[in-house]
Amino acid sequence: MKAIVRSKYGSPDVLELREIEKPAVEDDHVLVRVQAASVNAGDWHSMRGKPYIIRLMLGGLFKPRTKNAVLGGDLAGRVEAVGGNVTEFQPGDEVFGMSIR
Repeated sequence: MKAIVRSKYGSPDVLELREIEKPAVEDDHVLVRVQAASVNAGDWHSMRGKPYIIRLMLGGLFKPRTKNAVLGGDLAGRVEAVGGNVTEFQPGDEVFGMSIR
């Protein structure tokens, strides 16, 4: 799948469009094919690593702990797959929410 990721802190120049592995669907999770995502203040601070307390919260003082961190947590799209314990959604449903990735 394609995603905008960052592997270091900095200006918007650190963002890259990359092909990354599609996440596995866990029992209590829903996989959404994102059609729209926002970039908000949380994404901005995460990208820049400022204020520096953000770096401590993300687990990486000099570089992000998570390689290829995906920004854009607010999203809208269609359910692509559901985990075994999910009963409220089914593939094809239109949804909006926040990403945990």
